[in-house]
Amino acid sequence: MSGNKTEKNRGGRFGISKKLLLSVILMTVLICAVSTISGYTHYNNTIRKLYNDNGYVVANIVRDHVDGDKVGRYAGIAEALKTDENAEQRAKDVMAETDYAEIADYLKEVDRVSNTAWIYVVTVSEDQTICYVFDTSEYNTPIGYTDPVASNFKEVWEAYTEGKKPDSYLVRHSPSYGYLTSSMLPITDSEGKIVALLLVDVKMELILTTLRSYIVNMILISLCVLVLFIFAYWFFMRKNFISPLMRIRGNVTEFAENNTSTTISLDTIKTKDEMQDLAESIGRMESDIIRYIDNIKNITAEKERIGAELNIATQIQADMLPRIFPAFPERKEFDIYATMTPAKEVGGDFYDFFLIDGDHLGLVMADVSGKGVPAALFMVIAKTLIKNRAQMGGTPGEILAYVNEQLCEGNDAELFVTVWFAILEISTGRGIAANAGHEHPAIRRANGEYELVVYRHSPAVATMEGMRFRDHTFELHPGDSLFVYTDGVPEATNAEEELFGTDRMLAAMNRQADAAPMTLLSNVRTDIDAFVGDAKQFDDITMLGLTYSGPEKEDEK
Repeated sequence: MSGNKTEKNRGGRFGISKKLLLSVILMTVLICAVSTISGYTHYNNTIRKLYNDNGYVVANIVRDHVDGDKVGRYAGIAEALKTDENAEQRAKDVMAETDYAEIADYLKEVDRVSNTAWIYVVTVSEDQTICYVFDTSEYNTPIGYTDPVASNFKEVWEAYTEGKKPDSYLVRHSPSYGYLTSSMLPITDSEGKIVALLLVDVKMELILTTLRSYIVNMILISLCVLVLFIFAYWFFMRKNFISPLMRIRGNVTEFAENNTSTTISLDTIKTKDEMQDLAESIGRMESDIIRYIDNIKNITAEKERIGAELNIATQIQADMLPRIFPAFPERKEFDIYATMTPAKEVGGDFYDFFLIDGDHLGLVMADVSGKGVPAALFMVIAKTLIKNRAQMGGTPGEILAYVNEQLCEGNDAELFVTVWFAILEISTGRGIAANAGHEHPAIRRANGEYELVVYRHSPAVATMEGMRFRDHTFELHPGDSLFVYTDGVPEATNAEEELFGTDRMLAAMNRQADAAPMTLLSNVRTDIDAFVGDAKQFDDITMLGLTYSGPEKEDEK
């Protein structure tokens, strides 16, 4: 047993060490890479700027010392030579002229002493070609020779036509000419007209050599720093982090395996930092766990007892509601069906129906504020009061007024109940209803569809003493149906916090509007379940449906 634990600890220690070492290496390599790339980019841009600026210095010197009128004359000749059949001989003649030779020799001398690559004077055409006027290269390009502009034509054209200096440094990697930066300035005649474009190319091979040396040096320095940092960091982490952490790990593992007992003490961890705080916290936690385990059996037993009592309460509540159907098999004048699905073990919704006498049927649909046991107890009292008072006679409004006074007495919990209560005269279909803050009922006329019956409500029962409740008359004809419900139906909510609503409720009922009450309620519940999906039920769902067939005929008795 002890040997296995030791092996586990060693394996764990090696794993953490490896991860820490790898993280240090990766972090150091990343820092070195970022600094190298950043230095490379900055250094490269700086060198490019210096070389480009040097090219413009040479270009300004040349432009200040050449005769613009002479250059303009030779630029015109160069343009003419592009279409001259004897261009080759004419170019030789022009290049032999004294003025041309003086300018060409001057350009070559400047090229030699400034250590530039090439200095050349050209004209530019819109077909993206240049025509040489002067050239200092070893190719001895004759006047009138044309070349395509391989890149940056827009900047070249703007410099030639508008005298605009390029905003960026023109750098190009040419297979023929190498790594160059170009500086360009317009040459003007005595009248200020641009007659040609002066270009100075500077080779930048030195940049590549310097940058390679920079990168190599940075890598070597980074490697040295990496090695030194790893060793220093490793010893620091091992002393102040890894060893204490492994001791804590061994203590926790042994504590878990040996059922809250351990031989590994955490008192030896004296790092005077968060690691020591962690060790002390774990020690206190282990003491708390031991005390908790001593109490957990009592808590579990109490929870089981409460669960059993709640199951009994659920059964008692279910038994209090009419749930044997058909409810009045001997009565053919109507068919009635109701359901109640609580959101918790016990609910605050309730329905009821009962015969007050041989010709009057009482119908109740109610919803107690709140949920759970308090609402269920209030529901029992309210249901009993309504039924008992209804047996004594009176209109629904009078009955609810009496119930209101009874419930307001000693209502320290400030609960209330919304109630729809109706008394239906079975022989005529005439009814009187009182709605105390409850949902609007829905009625379907024979061969029609269900519609909400909207009228002004009275306040909920048990909200205030001395309340009066308004009676509302209605009438059912043979073939008509009635549907009442609690707010758990329209307020059923899906995962997107969207309510089921009365429109979907009516659509569910009217999908099979002539269905019997049992089928009607099943259709509504099916649509609610499909709409809600996996979302949790937050409120009781209670429904009651009644179809009125009319008084029983003599030949049917």
